[in-house]
Amino acid sequence: MSSPRILVTGGCGYIGSHTIVDLLESGYEVVSVDNGINSSFDVLDGIEAITGKRVMNIDVDLSETAEAVAAIKEHGPFDGIIHFAALKSVEESVFKPLRYFRNNIGSTLTTMKIMEDLNVPHLIFSSSCTVYGTPENLPVTEDTPMGRAENPYGATKQTGEILYDQYFKNKTGKTGISLRYFNPAGAHPSALIGESPTQKATNLVPVITETAIGLRESLMVFGDDYPSRDGSCIRDYVHVTDLARAHTLAIDHLLKQMNHRPYEVYNLGIGQGVTVLEAIHAFQEATGVNVNYMIGPRRAGDVAAIYADNTRITDQLGWKPEQDIQSIMRSAWAWEKARRK
Repeated sequence: MSSPRILVTGGCGYIGSHTIVDLLESGYEVVSVDNGINSSFDVLDGIEAITGKRVMNIDVDLSETAEAVAAIKEHGPFDGIIHFAALKSVEESVFKPLRYFRNNIGSTLTTMKIMEDLNVPHLIFSSSCTVYGTPENLPVTEDTPMGRAENPYGATKQTGEILYDQYFKNKTGKTGISLRYFNPAGAHPSALIGESPTQKATNLVPVITETAIGLRESLMVFGDDYPSRDGSCIRDYVHVTDLARAHTLAIDHLLKQMNHRPYEVYNLGIGQGVTVLEAIHAFQEATGVNVNYMIGPRRAGDVAAIYADNTRITDQLGWKPEQDIQSIMRSAWAWEKARRK
């Protein structure tokens, strides 16, 4: 019996590459789609070094539907799609909303066209806790209503979920899952792959490691007047290898027809909130390296606090986080040092 074949969009990106490793180590065959808009094709070498398998990448812009479908069709069939391909900077999206709408929503529409034209039965969507906007109660559950999007990036994830919800309602034989990420961080324990955006890093953990290694003079903490333990924002940081594992479990879930509805949603976080300042201190404790930081004004698009109730994914998919904030920081620092050699 042949192994299931999975099309991974954004496969050369941060989460996509770690998920490809987990899929390969779990016996799946994988084809990547990535045009390098915010990633590096060098990550394919890292995946091969870890797994011993060379993954083929289709270099095409997924938001150009006709071109993308034609290119991908040559390499089918596929048993499922895991859709990561998206621009992801909250800060950039505030200033370049049309770029985010075209790229993120356009690529999402293309995945549905691929499902139609190539008869792909299953899809996992890389969603985000930004769909909740500014929630009234914490922790958020999957039943927490979508709030008003605080930024264009969040709006693209909300739109993606709305489109998939409508798509799967009346599509016999097709199923989907949205995984609502909280804050992915860390790197593979081999230090062969990790977070390496081609554009300026805006996520906290790579900004911490870039500051620690001397690429930045200091780190800016955006706001110290939020209603938290120390005044800085609260986030739920989940290790990228734990996050990757959830995608394999999710596609397993659909292939085994264990889903209760055609389209399901799951929070993907460790269920604990960590402030920005606590994260900085965790890095210093885990590595012994000091980080120069300054307190600045609040940043547009940020919410004060958000963290997950992960009961549903734990109960239904059997997922549980294995890594904590300390291991996130140790692995991120090992990756930062390795990639700068």
